[in-house]
Order: sequence, then structure tokens, then C-alpha cells
Amino acid sequence: MQRQLIECVPNFSEGRDPYVIRQITDQVETVEGVKLLDVDPGKATNRTVVTFVGTPAEVVEAAVRAVRKASELIDMRKHHGEHPRFGACDVCPLVPVSNITMEETVQYARTLARRLGEELGLTIYCYESAAFRDERRNLATVRAGEYEGLKDKLAKPEWKPDFGPATFNAKSGATAVGARDFLVAYNVNLNTTSTRRANAIAYDIREKGRVKTVDGTPAGKPVLDETGQKVWQPGSLKCVKAIGWFIEEYGVAQISINLTNISVTPIHVAFDECCRRAEARGVRVSGSEIVGMVPLRAILEAGRHYLRRQQRSLGIPDREIIKIAVKSMGLDDLGPFDPDEKIIEYKLADRSKKRLIDRTLVDFVEETASESPAPGGGSISAAMGAMGAALATMVANLSSHKRGWDARWEEFSTWAVKGKALHDELLRLIDEDTDAFNRIMDAFGLPKGTPEEVAARKQAIQEATKGAIEVPLRVMQVACDAMEVVHAMAEIGNPASVSDAGVGALAARSAVMGAHLNVRINAKDVKDRAWVADILSRAQGIEDQAVKREGEILQIVRAKLQPPGA
Repeated sequence: MQRQLIECVPNFSEGRDPYVIRQITDQVETVEGVKLLDVDPGKATNRTVVTFVGTPAEVVEAAVRAVRKASELIDMRKHHGEHPRFGACDVCPLVPVSNITMEETVQYARTLARRLGEELGLTIYCYESAAFRDERRNLATVRAGEYEGLKDKLAKPEWKPDFGPATFNAKSGATAVGARDFLVAYNVNLNTTSTRRANAIAYDIREKGRVKTVDGTPAGKPVLDETGQKVWQPGSLKCVKAIGWFIEEYGVAQISINLTNISVTPIHVAFDECCRRAEARGVRVSGSEIVGMVPLRAILEAGRHYLRRQQRSLGIPDREIIKIAVKSMGLDDLGPFDPDEKIIEYKLADRSKKRLIDRTLVDFVEETASESPAPGGGSISAAMGAMGAALATMVANLSSHKRGWDARWEEFSTWAVKGKALHDELLRLIDEDTDAFNRIMDAFGLPKGTPEEVAARKQAIQEATKGAIEVPLRVMQVACDAMEVVHAMAEIGNPASVSDAGVGALAARSAVMGAHLNVRINAKDVKDRAWVADILSRAQGIEDQAVKREGEILQIVRAKLQPPGA
């Protein structure tokens, strides 16, 4: 299973003392599995926005440690700044980044809120998606009255906190803990120096829109409602805030956008809408820039969007999809867009650990041939399966782009996407199989000086051995699933590539059979014989299915390779 990642963006009420800020952020870096991405202090606001990312439980722990330190060092009785605030740690939102749902993130946010209330004795309100009550979803409502009004607010029964004491903590104030979608700061570049025109486009697209006027012109008399308040005409995009400004450094006007929920309005939707609205006003969009970092999914969604518009297959490598997104939205217009620095998942990648799949083919083969016991047959089986799935994906991509088959691009794109997902997983399993072997070796190396240590060591060996069986079993299943794509491409794909489909079938079947051997050799060391019997039965069923599929595919391939009239 791929690693779950969440982001935490606590805002601390100290932006002027670097020593205090450093002590707080140092706490984040004490937690393994968490990476500090950004520290952004503001002197005028006297506030520092900290960004860190990692696995959920570890992010929660890092947040608790950072907030604990902030409550020790920051005294709200002495705090003054331009930004609304009501606590030493004013807000602490969690944001789903990858492989995790908002519902799961909400549970982690509430766990964090409970720990801050119970362990640190802080007054905690939950907001946005983590709110327990609808009236507390809006942060502005929760923070209304700010620190100065907090004592009176806590005296009201309806403002009893969600966690922690309902008594006023003069030193630390209160903290709002939330779960929200990823916010992207995004600027769209225009071929004009006019801030007024940039603002006009910003008002066209932003959710708030512009004030409605009697004659429909910006200078016209505002339309008022029955209470005498100005009536606003909403813009075209939800969850979007935007203004226009001029950037002297580049000599261009920009539409400065905050995308507050990229699940509602993705980056590429905002870009396309800016292009439409700009053109209507005689202005051209020349490119755009992402300020800060962005989740991988947001860039991949954009790339796939533009591939669809070109009627091109989506089943291409992620790096190629990213290139399409960068060029389509001009993300390199004002400077280079480095995916390894701008995309969160790539930034978090541990490049110090050399994975097998990062090696050259020569290195991989030579490492296999060395005296080291890993990589062994399991990793090689996964590699063969990945090659088989990749060949099927190649045939699908070639078929999608074949002259005269334009009407079928989406049909083959669907197959290519499926093949890509399978070869991606098999690539991951190459290293996972070697890691599983290493876990067995680590278990054998555990101490055995006492009866308790002997028992713990035996248990660890058994668990590690089960893991070393489950990985090749997964290789078997994924490689067998890949044969469905191979079969389809042999049957309906580009006839010129039918031999490639045949090789894909051979590679996938070999992967299944090879991984089965690894299942069997480890199964003899597991004491739970009922568990073993179930695994072996499933493995044999997968192999039988793969052999059958191989025969069907090769029959199709050989028939198409038959010379005319033979």
C-alpha cells in the first residue's frame, strides 16, 4: 500500500524573534517520518506560518510537540500584530496530500485536537471539515472577538470548547484545529501591465465576484439590498479568491489566485477560465506560476486534462504527464519548474536510499549476479511482470496514436492507463520483495539471550516470513491481471505490434510462475499451516489462470503472424 501523506500548516503568533521561531520548528524535526518544508515569518503580522508533511500519526506527534513549545515560549498578553489571532498557536489545520481521504484526515485532526486539550491543557475549537457543529466550520466565526474577546466568549455556554478547559488561559489563548483541502497559491501571468485589467479578470473568476451596479459598469451606482447593503455578483469559479496586481520584477500584471479547494476548482480549470476571460477583454495569458508546493495529483490531473483535449493517451509515465501540464499552463514562463522541488511527494522522496528500480539496467543485472542474496527470484519475477505490463501499455499507446484510428483514442487510452497502473505497482514490488527478504534477516538478527527475547525473535521471524510470502503472492496477482491488458492488445491493438503483445504474455506468465516459486519456498517455514494451505491454494489458482491466459494470447498472436495463404 502506498504511503499516506498529510500536511500540517500551524500559524504561530510570533514572527519577529527568530530564536523563538527556531525552537518551535526544531520540535517538528525531532519526529522521524516528518519533513519541515517551509517557515514563513511576518514582522508586520507578528506571525509565522510553518509547513511540514509526513505520515499522519507522525505529523500529529510533530504538531503536538511544536504547539507545546509555542505555549511555553509565546505570551499572548504581549502579542500585537496586524493579523487576526486568538492563541499562541492560532490555527493548526491538517491537509490531505496523497493516498488519504478527507474523512480520514478529519479523524487525525480531532485526535490532534484532543491531545492538545488533554495533554497540554489548551482550549481547542475544531473548524472547517473537522468541526463538530456547522456553526463552527468557518474560522472567522470561531476566531471572532480574537484574543481580546476570548475571556468573555468562553463565559458563554454556546462557546464551550470542543476540547480542553473552558477557562481563559491568558498566556496561550485558544487554538483552532481543522481539516481542509490543499490550498494552492497560484499566479496567472498576463501580456499587460494594467492592474485594472488584471483586477477585472480576477473579479470575473473569483467566487466573491464584484459589486453589482445599476448600469452594469464598474463605475456605476451600486445595487443595494433591502437592508442597504451592496449586492455582489458572484464570479465563475467556486473556492477561488483572486486579485490583480503588477509585478515590477517581471514587468507584467498577474491575477493572484488562492485556490482554497483544488477538489472543487483544480489548477487547470482556473487557468483555462483565466484564458477565456482574458481573451474576452483583449488580453492574453502568457503563463502561470505555482507559489510554494503542490500535491502530485494536482499536476497529474492538469496534465491528463490537456492530454484529453489533444485526444492523446493518458497511459504515459508520470514525468511525461507533468511535462504536458507545465507546458500547457506555462508554469515555466517566469522561471524553471523543477518537479523535484515543487511537487510535495517528489520533495519528500528519500534520495539517499538507492532503490533497485533507480539503477541502470546494467547495474540491476550485475547486482543480481553478485554474491548478495538479494535481489533474488522474487524481485526478478516482479521485474519480468513489469516488463510484460509495460509492453501491453506500449501497444495500447501506439494503437491510441495510430493513423486512421483517431476515433478509438479513448478506448486504447483506457487500456494504457490500466496497464500503467499495473506496471507501476510491479515496479514498486521489485524493491518490496527485497525489503521483505531483508526483514527476515533482521528478525534472525534479534537478540535471544532470555526466554522472552527468544519468543519475540520467533514471532518476528514468523511475521517477516509471512510478509515474504504475501509480496510474491501480490506479484502473481498483479502480473496475472496484466495479462488481461496483454490479451486485449493482442486481439484489438495495432497489428504491427502483435509480437510485442506476445512477448508481454510470456513475461507476465513467467512472472507469475517465478513468484509462485518464492511463495512456496518461504511457505515451508511458517508454523500456521492453515494459513499456508490457504495461500498455496490461492497461488496455484493464479498460476493456472495465467497459464490459461498465456495459451489464449499466444494462439491469437500466432494466428496474426501466419504468412498470407499459409
